[in-house]
Amino acid sequence: MPIITISRGSYSRGKAVAEKLAAELGYELVSRDVLLESSNEFNIPEIKLVRALHDAPSILERFTHGKERYISYIYSALLQHARKDNVVYHGLAGHIFLSGISHVCKVRIIADIQDRVQEEMWRENISAEKALYILKKDDEERRKWALQMYGMDTSDSKLYDMVLNIHALTVDDAVEILSGVAQKPAFQATPASRQQVEDLALAAKIKAALSKFDHKIQIRSEEGEIFVDHIEHIPQSDWPKIKTLAGQVEGVKTVHFNLNVPREQHDHINPFHNIG
Repeated sequence: MPIITISRGSYSRGKAVAEKLAAELGYELVSRDVLLESSNEFNIPEIKLVRALHDAPSILERFTHGKERYISYIYSALLQHARKDNVVYHGLAGHIFLSGISHVCKVRIIADIQDRVQEEMWRENISAEKALYILKKDDEERRKWALQMYGMDTSDSKLYDMVLNIHALTVDDAVEILSGVAQKPAFQATPASRQQVEDLALAAKIKAALSKFDHKIQIRSEEGEIFVDHIEHIPQSDWPKIKTLAGQVEGVKTVHFNLNVPREQHDHINPFHNIG
C-alpha cells in the first residue's frame, strides 16, 4: 500500500484533507509527532526542533552543525514511519524526504488566496489587508525555509505527483480523489520499494546516531550491510569508534568503510547526500 505525503500552506485545508484521508483509508496519520520521536530517540530538546520548524533557519546556526543534525533527526524519524506503509504524512518536507520511493504519492494542497484571507480574518479577528500581509509573509517564509534547508522550492509543481486546489474542489472531493489514487497500481509497494525504505531508514538512523560524532559521514545500507562512505576526512584512529557506534544500531549486520564513492550513487540512495 502507498505512503501519501501532503504539502500545504497555512489555511489551505491541507491538514483537514490529511486527517479525513487517513480516517477514510485507515492509514496512520503522521505530522509533528516525528519531531517528538526524534527528540526522544536522539535526546534533542523538543523545543529546539519545534522552534526550528517555525523560525528562520538561523535558529539552527546557534547549535553545532544544527542544520545537518536537524535534517538527520527528522529524516530518520519519518523513515521509521514509512517502513510501515499505509501512512498519510502532512508537514514540511515530507515529499522531499521520501522522494525517489515508488510507492510514495506526493500531493500539494493549495487554496484560493481570498478563501485563505477570509479564514485568517475569522480566526484572528483582523482586517483583510492585515490577513493578506500575514499569509504572504508566511508563504514566503515557508518557501525560504525549504530553499535554505533542502535546496528545493515548495511551489515547484514538479516536486509533486498532483496538485489539488481547495476552492471549486472541497475537502471531501480531495479525499475522494486521493482515496482513489491510493488504489492505483503505480503507488503500490513492491518488495524492491519496501527494501529501499528499509535501507534508507537504517542508514538514516545510523547517520543520526553518528551526527554528533561527525556530521559529514555518509551512510548507505544494502540489506543490513552498512557502508560508511567519504570517510577520508576522518583520522583512521577514529574509524574503530565509528564502526562500533554504527554496529550497535539494531539491524546492522556488518560495517564497511569506502573511499571515493561516486556521487551519483548517493544521489540515488539518499537525497540528502550533500547536506551535512
